[in-house]
Amino acid sequence: MMPRDTNAHGTIFGGHILSLIDQAGAIGAHRVGAGRVVTVAVREVEFKAPVRVGDIVSCYTTVLGCGRTSIQVYVRVIAHESTDVERWHDVTDAELVFVQVDTRGTPMPLSPEIQDNVARAVASNPPRESPSEEST
Repeated sequence: MMPRDTNAHGTIFGGHILSLIDQAGAIGAHRVGAGRVVTVAVREVEFKAPVRVGDIVSCYTTVLGCGRTSIQVYVRVIAHESTDVERWHDVTDAELVFVQVDTRGTPMPLSPEIQDNVARAVASNPPRESPSEEST
């Protein structure tokens, strides 16, 4: 992370991390074949640890399911110092809901192919680690 992204306390703005979460979630939706998507919900985001200037931030996505026009994506954010890639810490996580829309912003049904891709992605999801099993 860069100095321009910091707040008065020398840590990265939470809003910047939220932007990364939104972008990563949209990429997760695109990976199963969705076209243009908009964010319609971001479920609870609780910051567990700060991100500092120089940290490397990674976002990991897991597709959780879909509705008629929507795709649910889980995003996990971790960070580590650039000089210590072995020790990372959880920053936050969130579940997001994206709706596929046309060029006018009207919701569009997901095609059967996209629904099948989502089903395959969900079936291949590894179980989520509980906080006690994660490295810090």
